[in-house]
Amino acid sequence: MNQDPRPERRFSVSGMDCASCARQLEAGVGRIEGVTTCAVDFGSATLRVEGSASPEAILARARALGYDLSDPDGRPPQAAPKAGLLTYLAARPEARLAALGLPLILPGLLLGELSGRHAPLWAASLALLAAALTGAPVLRAGWRSLRFGRAIDMTVLMSIAGLGAVAIGAWVEAGMLMSLFAVGEALEGYTADRARRAVQSLLTAAPREATRIREAGASQVREEIVDIDQLIPGDWILIHPGGRIPVDGRIRAGASSVDEAALTGEPLPVTRASGDAVRAGTVNGEGALEVEVLLPAADSTLARIVRMVEQAQARQAPSQRIIDRFAAVYTPAIVLLAGLTVLLPPLLFGQPLLDPPEGGHGWLYRGLALLVVACPCALVIGAPVATISAIANAARHGVLFKGGAVLERLAGVRAIAFDKTGTLTQGRPAVVTLQSLACQLGGHASGSDRASLLPCPPCDEMLGLAMAVERRSNHPAARAVVAEAQRRGVDDRYTAAERVESLTGLGVRGAVAGQPVVVASHRYFDLRLPHDAEHCAAADREALEGRSPLLVSQGETYLGRITVADRVRGSSRGALLRLRQLGLEAQVMLTGDIRAGAEQVALAVGLDPSQVQAELMPGDKLAAIEALRRAHGPVAMVGDGMNDAPALAAADVGIAVAGPEGTAQAMESADITLMQGDLHQLPFAFRVARAARRGVILNVALALALKLAFMVLVLSGLGTMWMAVLADVGGTVLVTLLGMRLLGAPRPEPALG
Repeated sequence: MNQDPRPERRFSVSGMDCASCARQLEAGVGRIEGVTTCAVDFGSATLRVEGSASPEAILARARALGYDLSDPDGRPPQAAPKAGLLTYLAARPEARLAALGLPLILPGLLLGELSGRHAPLWAASLALLAAALTGAPVLRAGWRSLRFGRAIDMTVLMSIAGLGAVAIGAWVEAGMLMSLFAVGEALEGYTADRARRAVQSLLTAAPREATRIREAGASQVREEIVDIDQLIPGDWILIHPGGRIPVDGRIRAGASSVDEAALTGEPLPVTRASGDAVRAGTVNGEGALEVEVLLPAADSTLARIVRMVEQAQARQAPSQRIIDRFAAVYTPAIVLLAGLTVLLPPLLFGQPLLDPPEGGHGWLYRGLALLVVACPCALVIGAPVATISAIANAARHGVLFKGGAVLERLAGVRAIAFDKTGTLTQGRPAVVTLQSLACQLGGHASGSDRASLLPCPPCDEMLGLAMAVERRSNHPAARAVVAEAQRRGVDDRYTAAERVESLTGLGVRGAVAGQPVVVASHRYFDLRLPHDAEHCAAADREALEGRSPLLVSQGETYLGRITVADRVRGSSRGALLRLRQLGLEAQVMLTGDIRAGAEQVALAVGLDPSQVQAELMPGDKLAAIEALRRAHGPVAMVGDGMNDAPALAAADVGIAVAGPEGTAQAMESADITLMQGDLHQLPFAFRVARAARRGVILNVALALALKLAFMVLVLSGLGTMWMAVLADVGGTVLVTLLGMRLLGAPRPEPALG
């Protein structure tokens, strides 16, 4: 077997506090011989390396740069226990050094800087000691960055500024500069750690162990605790009450409520019983369950979600790429400006290079202070933190985005196209009309689509006979009849029919309690059996509307009509209304079904029938999306992800409403997946995308404004080095915290009926 010469390895990174750290690590590891591709994702603190370089070489280079790597097997990192700010700072070496250094600076600050005089030598010496204590790690990091990464990052800039301050005698400034930078690095690390923990809590929903059941003799079973990676399809596992379900499977014994909020965001538990599917990461309720494993742990729905979220974190949005390109130019430009600031005023205008005796700052000091402003951390980190936080918030509520680019595109969508079947409707046939000739309620109107049909003994009798004939059929309409009989409690009224035979596309017949029973279409009854004229006309109307009327007879006696149709989702009307409230007025339906049925659904969901395009072939849907794009702008296509993948791909944003059996395909075919399989999540997805766009704009604008303001202050002689580093660190922490607000807001709104 040929070995892949370019294997990909994945590592978790610790000690990475800001975007500058990520670039330093990426540059350093990227220079190892044999590394062909190297990418560091600051948001998830992961390093991905492709090439022939050994793991040992990668680990050694990372340690040389000051970072620790772990989890080389690619398993998602486990979320660390949440630590308070003081506990976190106490564990950081630079924060402990700053705690020693800041008291040493205070005498010089009080006796010198704040009083407008030069600090006494003893006070300045204490400040110099503080600069040495807190600056030593910065100098080492700056040297490593130049040696291994060939890059000018924040540690290099701070090293130059600190050494320059010491050289010109601004010892108190140097101490403040290094101490505040150390505190700022620790604070940046704390805020970044909080953001990562919030995302990792989503990725660690499944337990790592399971209780496997094995036969141990006659009617005896043996329980064993195993790692979930050892489970294979066909194994049986025991889920205790209150336990998390470790893998995707199907219940073989037991019944319980299951909390699926980790996957779908749905806060209310759902009832699951024998035969129902359960998914990894969900929480069992009050009953014990025996579950047959359907998929290996690595292929579970939760594992796919984890991979999707991790890939989404790693995919840069267009705005992030633009900001990174700007930052790559910004830092060298400010360094050049700092050099010109030091040289030009003294050379061309005779301005003082050093601080003049009468007070104020010389141009060398101002140039050194500009180096502090040159750090692009606040600028670079604002967009990814906002984007990652928004993606994590959406995923926690059951909406999966395939990256920041999708988030940005959705925020710009101006028109929405909906598929009908499985999107606006439930996608599975159900009994919507039940009317026997002897109906005691006068029948049910064929357009009612009531979720719960009223009880009626003659109708129940007819339904019981129909179920006896349809019991063993796999036809969707037959399954709908069986399900309705079970719901009404008449499924055990008759035993299964004998001598059942198909009528080749027209229906089915069999013998129930010795009498022939036929369940067939109107066309078959027209040719072979007596029926009712009024029911005949109603059946014709229903067929034109895209429904499936089934007529039932027993012997030569016509009993009545059972109509099967695809019900409208209860949330569709409310979701479309909320989208219009968000300004998305351009809403159309694209369907291959007949027009009459499509228009009935449109009316039910509050969509103008003139916006229905029916009886479309797949190519027609693509043309319709292009026409919608020309008329309104970017288009989102909403489908079930099962049979409309080309249309989802053709739209600017493809959104899949995932059903219980179609989750995997929906996640593959769409840019966004609604995990609850319901449209009420759609307005929430738009609100998240728009909030993320506002957050990115706010963070970038704030970072640029702070940079510009302190450049002006520094160049005018009013700004000091320690003020500049305080503003830079404060700006980085501020934009991080602002971006992290998107972890909790917006929240989903309740579904409208």
